[in-house]
Amino acid sequence: MATLENRRVAILTEEGFEQVELTSPKAALKDAGAIVHIISPKSGKIKAWDKTNWGIEVDVDKQLDQVSPDDYDALVLPGGVLNPDKLRQNKDAVAFVTAFLKEGKPVAAICHGPQMLIETGLIKGRKLTSFPSLQTDLKNAGAEWVDEEVVVDNGLITSRTPADLPAFNKKAIEEFAEGVHA
Repeated sequence: MATLENRRVAILTEEGFEQVELTSPKAALKDAGAIVHIISPKSGKIKAWDKTNWGIEVDVDKQLDQVSPDDYDALVLPGGVLNPDKLRQNKDAVAFVTAFLKEGKPVAAICHGPQMLIETGLIKGRKLTSFPSLQTDLKNAGAEWVDEEVVVDNGLITSRTPADLPAFNKKAIEEFAEGVHA
């Protein structure tokens, strides 16, 4: 397995992230040696959504206005219906994600997380997947949408649902270990 020693990974999220789509990648990244920070526009704690109801609260490590994309080597965008919808309306969050894509830094987005990718305007011609209900939005943004467990397109890692997390985590670690993609 690839090692992520000294790699700094941001997990950008808001209230209403799908619980396992944050906790599973975070644990896998830490097990691979990464330094992982939960980044949010909010401070303190934010609440997860767990399948059909509110779930755990997680500590925010750093507020979005306290960090720069330059502080991190890679980015994870968990899904959940509420989380990406809130983030995509935040110009600072969109700018944060845009910087990763423009710089070729690896970005991993699962389920509804790819909604943030649409807001960047940088997915035209990229191959990706998502929760099925987003396929029309992603196609309209110029992406090639496919129904696969995990899709990698030059450092952009996407998956559909929590069932895909084992493959998503494995590919995220591999791509994060490779670093910047030209």
